[in-house]
Amino acid sequence: MPPIVITQRPTNSSPTAKRLCTHRNIGIMAHIDAGKTTVTERILFLTKKIHKIGEVHDGETTMDYLEEERKRGITIQSAATSAEWRAHSINIIDTPGHVDFTAEVERSLRVLDGAVAVFDGVNGVEAQSETVWRQADRYRVPRICFINKLDRTGADFNYSVQTIIDRLGARPVPIQMPVGMEKSFRGLVDLITMRFYEFVGEDTEQKTIEQDVPAEVLEDAKAARKHMLEAAAENDEKLLDLYVEDKEMPPEMILSALRKATIAMQITPVVCGSALKHKGVNFLLDAVINFLPHPQDVPPVTGSIPRSDEEATRKVEDTEPMCLLAFKTIAEPTGDLTFVRVYSGVLSASTRVLNPRTGKNERIGRIVRMHANKREPVDELRCGDIAAVVGLKNTYTGDTLCDEDKPIQLSKIQFPEAVIAMSLEPKKSGDRDKLGEVIGRMMREDPTFKAQTNEATGELVISGMGELHLEVITNRIQNDYKCEVVTGKPKVAYKQRLAKSLETEARYIRQSGGRGQYAVVWVKFEPVQTEGGGFEFVDGIKGGSIPREFIPAVEKGLTDGFNSGGRTGFPFVNVRATLFDGKYHDVDSSEMAFQSAGVLAFRQAAENNVTLLEPIMKIEVRVPEDYLGGVVGDLNSRRGEVSDVDALGNLRIIRALVPIAEMFAYSSALRGATQGRGSYAMELHEYRDVPRNLAEKILDSSKRDNEKG
Repeated sequence: MPPIVITQRPTNSSPTAKRLCTHRNIGIMAHIDAGKTTVTERILFLTKKIHKIGEVHDGETTMDYLEEERKRGITIQSAATSAEWRAHSINIIDTPGHVDFTAEVERSLRVLDGAVAVFDGVNGVEAQSETVWRQADRYRVPRICFINKLDRTGADFNYSVQTIIDRLGARPVPIQMPVGMEKSFRGLVDLITMRFYEFVGEDTEQKTIEQDVPAEVLEDAKAARKHMLEAAAENDEKLLDLYVEDKEMPPEMILSALRKATIAMQITPVVCGSALKHKGVNFLLDAVINFLPHPQDVPPVTGSIPRSDEEATRKVEDTEPMCLLAFKTIAEPTGDLTFVRVYSGVLSASTRVLNPRTGKNERIGRIVRMHANKREPVDELRCGDIAAVVGLKNTYTGDTLCDEDKPIQLSKIQFPEAVIAMSLEPKKSGDRDKLGEVIGRMMREDPTFKAQTNEATGELVISGMGELHLEVITNRIQNDYKCEVVTGKPKVAYKQRLAKSLETEARYIRQSGGRGQYAVVWVKFEPVQTEGGGFEFVDGIKGGSIPREFIPAVEKGLTDGFNSGGRTGFPFVNVRATLFDGKYHDVDSSEMAFQSAGVLAFRQAAENNVTLLEPIMKIEVRVPEDYLGGVVGDLNSRRGEVSDVDALGNLRIIRALVPIAEMFAYSSALRGATQGRGSYAMELHEYRDVPRNLAEKILDSSKRDNEKG
């Protein structure tokens, strides 16, 4: 009996509804080196989208097409493609696994309906696995798990499933059971049909032969099936009755119940294989169709009517007003390539759309479906589609595009903050304008990459998610855009907050003949937790002590002071400023005077009243047991806090929190301490106060640097 594929049909029998039932939008996500890109390559080969397989280790994969990706053997930029499997269309986004490029995962999951989480069959859940899993939880994305690399030495399917329970708090439900492990991995049991599928042959010539379940694994298969049936029966009353009465359950009913539970995110089906050896990828595709939602399985998208608090919704129907989200931008000289997800309506070429953020209209140019870096022109996109638009000029990541007569603004995509910074300047002074243009393009492409000029020193400072992130950025500037640059030593992206609340009087009074400048403001400053960690202004003026027309100027001055970073240049966070009193002059007061008074008020409030904040990284280090003591001692010497140590065979997994200031060049130190046998991954955990003795040195050094500039 071949695997059964069930597609749940919506009650609506319109042509649009039928088309959407055969449609899936999925992402491939995992920790670095778990095999995401290899899985995607095998899917494309199996579905005849490509006819020659490229390998990651050879730098020839279809999806990793950037020079930096091929050189390093990692995914840096998410890439989109599509494939056909058993009359179903599948849009696929292959995402990076390295934490420095987590923004690519964030914006992809924002628009996807389902995801495949790939796990290394030896290591199970790893550090970045947790990060992408939490991102998928945040966007309510149903998942299936693929336990990969079961042919590797040390592979353990049951251990990998248990780590999903222990570390992710999920409820994995295996629907397959591997037969054999490591070099003897030879097939799998489909627990729904209770049939054994043996892998025969090598690589692309391999075939799958259906047989009865081997006697030596039959009891284990029955036990695994019972566990799966319990999860299915919880979501279907008829199935529960059959289960309680110990009667035979039709595969169609089991699939339907498991699909319902998966879409409700109550369970996560687990499949297995070895993508590199072409084992199990066809069953993974079946699971994508069987369990992950099509667009109409997902609730209607909600947003707000621009410049109001009124909620608005859009159903996944072609007849609804058009609504789409721009989730990725690739800057090009002829106009940006903007990736969009259509949530409702139909998008056609030459259509005029409204961008609620700017309040302006844009005209849709060409529409293309992407296959990595190749493009296929199409005339229109229907609801549920993911594709790209060429030529938009003022639409950036996170922008909504909609029908100008029925506007709606969808929620924005939230990205993590930068943790590391360094100076950058062109080798040739004549390339300064070119460098500015290139950086502008790269900032449009990557929301986690920032650049600004230090007003005190005139130095251009770029910031990002880690050393690798900034290294890739500078390499692309030089190799892709042919602009030679000189970089400074990486620095921590410190922040600062006000140490305590205080009230300050700022007097901006200038008299030099003729009309003078006069403004006096009283402002109360408080360190608070504001939304987005920014600046909050409160107008507390009563009785007209400051005319209404000057209050926006005070707010602008305070904002300018907040953004300037004060004497140290580090950005401020979490400040509330309440303007509660002031004075003005009938003749000499002006907007400029009150703006200057606002800047002065903030400077006075920040003088000797700041607490420095530093990024604290969550790190996971994997080392052989022999090196455990040395590595833990080294982390402690770096102001690290070791939280726990787990065992995985002879490996020890150390989890700790460490300031990023202590982690520069850690990869070299770890290699030296473990004879090249240790590995680590880290991500931003939070910002904390820097210890007072260190903070004073850092602040003094920064002030001296700014004064020299």
